[in-house]
Amino acid sequence: MITYPNVKVNLGLNVLRRRPDGYHDLETLFLPYSGIHDVLEIVSGDDYSRTSSVLFAKYGEPGRIAQAVSPDGKVMITAARQEGIGWDPLKDLCVKAYSLLDADFGLPPVKIFLEKLSPVGAGLGGGSADAAFTVRMLNDMFSLGLDDGRMASYAAELGSDCAFFIYNRPMIGQGRGEILSEYSLPGIDIRCPGDSGPVAGEPDGVDVKDRYVMQVVVPEGIAVSTADAYRGIVPSEPEIPLREVLAMPVGKWRDHLKNSFEDTVFSKYPQLEAIKRSLYESGAVYASMSGSGSALFAIYPA
Repeated sequence: MITYPNVKVNLGLNVLRRRPDGYHDLETLFLPYSGIHDVLEIVSGDDYSRTSSVLFAKYGEPGRIAQAVSPDGKVMITAARQEGIGWDPLKDLCVKAYSLLDADFGLPPVKIFLEKLSPVGAGLGGGSADAAFTVRMLNDMFSLGLDDGRMASYAAELGSDCAFFIYNRPMIGQGRGEILSEYSLPGIDIRCPGDSGPVAGEPDGVDVKDRYVMQVVVPEGIAVSTADAYRGIVPSEPEIPLREVLAMPVGKWRDHLKNSFEDTVFSKYPQLEAIKRSLYESGAVYASMSGSGSALFAIYPA
């Protein structure tokens, strides 16, 4: 089975308060973005892979591809990335997702092949997407019978925004990001360049008044640590609740729809603030950093 885990962007991100457990309560609107994705294949232990030979041919140089087998022999993972694999493949969230389900369901052995095309440390949630897609793929492959709610519960154990990718449609995230509720932007349709399907908008059959195109910019050579971004944050309640801001015309978002991480991250990486300014200068009606950075996105009239 092969899937293409897409990334996400955050429309608004308010860090509200620090919790006794050390995490922070936040609120954000998660939007799926299909313009950037990984390639994930999972096969049963004795099955043939359709991507293995491609990965070794494409990433054959030392350091760009890594392969490992779990101590119990149940998981073999092959991970490939143009910039190199700078982590232990056995600690990849895909393997953790398998182990989580294996503990409850006694899964058969598998081989995982991950082509990492989404950026690392960019605030786009590529690793979280891989984890959630792994949960869904294993559920389908082995007929585990999990509905979206149960899969989201498993995914939430792997990371704060993993549960969103189980649903993979516009949703308000609260708590650590794992408390999700449906949301559609009234009268608004936002698409990726060249994408025939909406990134976010009204359900089918509802009149759409305003159409936009979203573009994501990933600066080279900048990876922002989420832990570092949180160290400089000052939690606070926004003057206007997120849902009220999202209900405003898109032209007013620039003044009201904020990402709490921008002040801290921009102070360390002023080039990111310069990129945001350039996006507005290029005609964007709204631009923001996604998550804790470093990726930024811009929304343009279609």
